[in-house]
Amino acid sequence: MCGRFALEVHIQLKLYEDFEISSTPPATPRYNIAPSQQVIGVRDVEGQREAVEFRWGLIPVWAKDMTIGYKMINARAETIREKPSFKQAFNKRPCLILASGFYEWQKTPSGKQPIYFHLKDREVFGFAGLWEKWRSPEGKMIESCTIITTKANEMVSGVHERMPVIVGRSDHAMWLSDDERRQDERYELLRPYPAGEMECYRVSTLVNSPKNDSSDLIQPL
Repeated sequence: MCGRFALEVHIQLKLYEDFEISSTPPATPRYNIAPSQQVIGVRDVEGQREAVEFRWGLIPVWAKDMTIGYKMINARAETIREKPSFKQAFNKRPCLILASGFYEWQKTPSGKQPIYFHLKDREVFGFAGLWEKWRSPEGKMIESCTIITTKANEMVSGVHERMPVIVGRSDHAMWLSDDERRQDERYELLRPYPAGEMECYRVSTLVNSPKNDSSDLIQPL
């Protein structure tokens, strides 16, 4: 599962260089992004990439209220093409959720210890995600998203059995495509990221509370 993550840097330049987008919603570094909060995503609309803000926790179009989103912060890669909540979004509404690292909690004799995982080069990357557009009974339009998870690689498996899918830069275009002829190719991207390209370390339990959000949270113990 993926329940917390960080976006360490100002992303405007990163979006331009790495994700081929020249404009983005205003954003500052964040170190403790939690479900129901706004996240920065990238999607393809008629061949043009755009950066948008999504509410984290996918709300299906048939939902009666937005509370279902709390149960849909993640989507399992293994069942994503069959589950009614995610099937159409996989076919037509893929996205990338921007991050620079994510947290998992390791069970220890003294309690759960948060571990921070990131790429060795500390670069911003994209989680594989799906998005939906939902209209509330009051007529408010909300765009929401979920992060896809897969089995953990050799590094993460020592802490948790699952991890978020990280899409390599060379695969961004394929993942964001809604071409039905490429669905099998896109599905093959939902695999564990190479452990050799990642690092991890213990961090403060301050991350346990979503109220805390500072660079102290990603400092090694």
